[in-house]
Amino acid sequence: MNQDHLLENKKRIHFIGIGGSGMCPLAEILMSEGFEIQGSDMNEGETLDKIKGYGIPVFMGHKAENIDGADLVVYSAAVKETNPERAEAKRRGIPCIERSVMLGIVTRRYKRSIAVSGTHGKTSTTGMLTQVLIGSGFDPSAIIGGKLPFIGGNSYVGQSDIIVCEACEYVDTFLELTPFISIILNVDADHLDYFGTLDNIKKSFNKFAHQTTGALVLNGDDKNTMDSVADVTIEKITYGFNDTNDYYAANISADKGVHETFDLMHKGEKLCTIKLMVPGRHNIYNALAAAATAHYLGASPAEIAENLGKFGGVHRRFEILGTPGDITVADDFAHHPTELKATLNAAMNMGFKKVWAVFQPHTFSRTAMLLDDFADALKIPDEAIISEILPVRETNTYNIYSTDLGAKVPNSKCIDTFEDITSYITENAQAGDLVLTMGGGNVYMCANMILKSLKEKYNQ
Repeated sequence: MNQDHLLENKKRIHFIGIGGSGMCPLAEILMSEGFEIQGSDMNEGETLDKIKGYGIPVFMGHKAENIDGADLVVYSAAVKETNPERAEAKRRGIPCIERSVMLGIVTRRYKRSIAVSGTHGKTSTTGMLTQVLIGSGFDPSAIIGGKLPFIGGNSYVGQSDIIVCEACEYVDTFLELTPFISIILNVDADHLDYFGTLDNIKKSFNKFAHQTTGALVLNGDDKNTMDSVADVTIEKITYGFNDTNDYYAANISADKGVHETFDLMHKGEKLCTIKLMVPGRHNIYNALAAAATAHYLGASPAEIAENLGKFGGVHRRFEILGTPGDITVADDFAHHPTELKATLNAAMNMGFKKVWAVFQPHTFSRTAMLLDDFADALKIPDEAIISEILPVRETNTYNIYSTDLGAKVPNSKCIDTFEDITSYITENAQAGDLVLTMGGGNVYMCANMILKSLKEKYNQ
């Protein structure tokens, strides 16, 4: 249900969990539109520092009186009804909405909203498209799921009628959006704890596509994507490796796997040559999606090539943290088998002496339902280290453990704690190796621990 009227006659908006990566950008955009913003959070951090830097009042901790003066309350998905601020807003009769609802309201205030959806690659593609559009002078606003170094954060407030945002399918949050352009990168079996089946996921993407008002930018190589939009009648723009797509990559080559170079083709005509700084064929797909969308909006081939060539990645997407003792330590957000396979195949082609994958399984349901797929992915690196499963929002009703995964991966070792993993890597990794931590949880902490330990070992 469209709730755009909720911003009418509102002056002050209170954000519960304002330091969250999805909340901060909304607060910034609404502040730029003249709304008074305030918020609360439990933890200090870089994002919260940014919010405070704008002069936005932030309360540490959640208390009923924090919402004093608010006309509207926005809460993140993690905030329960029992939260004292949500409960107090309900008691006072103050409208209270979830973050995804506010995202829909905000993006509809832009004539050309672009939603980047898909099971994998949303953050990288949103980052690429944002960088291309800013670099090409379109001055969009942007809401990104990870930190983009080019803009120094995960949000950007532009002055045009364009906004770029991620559209997450989990619990159907993307159905709060009615984009002008929807990008669908891929449709895969994920979040089965909610969707149950791949068919249900496809049905949700179908609804999302039907809510799009202008055009669909689609991975024409992905059958699930094309199946999902078969009955949608608005303009469809396809991209991929196959030359039957509107936009496609030709003459693909790699510099030891680190830099991907390809010709961007449009209906048989070469537009430009693109050299990416980010590795892997999956990033060529992401770049094609960004290029097709930017070209549709009017960016020139030269602008697309120049700005995609400057894209250095986003936080936690094959992010290289350091090279102590000539051991490369990197971190990646991959937490689904398809993502693991794409990233690990890229890593294995980079010329490292040995690739160590440190994987933290994310949720019991995903691990149990996709166990064999995870095992296939973790057979790719030279050695896989598997930590205990991060429960997130679940209890272990599946009776699944990391040792169940390890038993299916011959080149693996199950080590529960980050401390013990750090010790094992520090003792065994050699010069010329890559240590890649992977997962959607807090495994980045393990990456930082490994980096610190190796620096101490090699006095760096």
